[in-house]
Amino acid sequence: MARRPASIARRLAVAITLILGAGGLVVTVAAYAYGRQAAGEAYDRLLAGAAFEIGRSVSIAGGGVVVDLPVSAFELLALAPDDRVFYRVVDRDGATVTGNDALPPPPSVAEDVAFYVMDFAGEPVRLAAIRRRFAERAYSGPVDVFVGHTTRARSALAWDITAKALLILAAAGLATVALAAFAVRSSLLPLARIESELLGRDPKDLSPLHVDSPQEIETIVAAINRFMERLSRRVTVMQTLIADATHQLRTPISALRAQAELATAEDDPDRLRGIARRIHQRAVGLGRLADQLLNQALIIHRADIAEREPLDLRTVAVRVTEETDHDLPDMGRELGLELPDDPVMTRGDSLSLVEAAKNLVNNAFRHGAAPVSLAVAALPDGASVELSVTDHGPGIPPDDWPDSGRRFARAAGSSTQGAGLGLAIVNAVAEAHDGSLVFSRTPDGRFKAALRLPAARGSR
Repeated sequence: MARRPASIARRLAVAITLILGAGGLVVTVAAYAYGRQAAGEAYDRLLAGAAFEIGRSVSIAGGGVVVDLPVSAFELLALAPDDRVFYRVVDRDGATVTGNDALPPPPSVAEDVAFYVMDFAGEPVRLAAIRRRFAERAYSGPVDVFVGHTTRARSALAWDITAKALLILAAAGLATVALAAFAVRSSLLPLARIESELLGRDPKDLSPLHVDSPQEIETIVAAINRFMERLSRRVTVMQTLIADATHQLRTPISALRAQAELATAEDDPDRLRGIARRIHQRAVGLGRLADQLLNQALIIHRADIAEREPLDLRTVAVRVTEETDHDLPDMGRELGLELPDDPVMTRGDSLSLVEAAKNLVNNAFRHGAAPVSLAVAALPDGASVELSVTDHGPGIPPDDWPDSGRRFARAAGSSTQGAGLGLAIVNAVAEAHDGSLVFSRTPDGRFKAALRLPAARGSR
């Protein structure tokens, strides 16, 4: 079974989810770090306040340190009801005046306050230490005060801050997801309109799409229109081939059949040989016409798929000379070739140009008069080059020049079917190469049919 392709909406949803998830993880870590810092600063202030309260209650009496523990100090610490409180007052000799002897002193005590952490009774304890100095006759030296409590309240406050931050983050994330879903849906609406436009069309309608869409989707619409244009040209080629075959082949086939019927009823050997010659001529003409029809379809087909490459028209002329059909009856067989010394460059499909030139040469042999010449030249303006065929026949009347490249057109005074079809092939090749089919008379009276093309770099 074919794997179902992933939708754009699903891909965007996964991408947005991953982005929000990564962002949420970063914000969670940052929120927890901020919560720990904020909770630590808040409870450190409580510890410092309690330590300063106890420090102010220290006095010297009878040469010894006396501590009158203030109630207010413990009221501050009571703001963390789930924590155990520890304190210790130490004199200058390191002896405990009051409090818990197990509380160790900090590595150093500043004049202001010092904070440190220790494990006590299986729990982490945060302590604040202050030092108060006395300079009296009975006592001279410092008194250190240590106050601490467990860290349950500060951990709970850190998690509370984190939870509230995450709650805000979740609400913002949901809002972002909703807005992203709306934005994605709105952005994909032009695709739905394109789908609706295509499904609602008649299968024969290959006209361009006209759908309002953003700039990013305009490229898709343009690609669809280019594809439909190519498809329309392909359909036109098939329709043209069918129409040409119907129009051009019916008469010679009917004539061939009539000649064959006459042959079956003829007993005179001389008349039978004459009918056979006419049948042969009709068969040759019919084969040539079929070749032209197929060549026309091939050339129009190659106009869409063949890449244009730099080529020298002199090479095309040489190939035409080598491949020209010399089986035309009662016609001159010599084809003159006029080539310049310098390259005559253009961009195009060599096969199509060769076929077009061969049609010009064959038309000149069939409908013109010898001698026939094939020439290549770069025009004086430097912007165009041409591949031309001249003969000494009457040619096409000037009034018929504009329509001679159309299908079913016929050379004036010609009784041979297919003359106009050959010119139609040449005209199709010229249009595919951004050129034109041009007729003219030379100063010496010869008729000239030229395939005029844009010059490429390197043509002189």
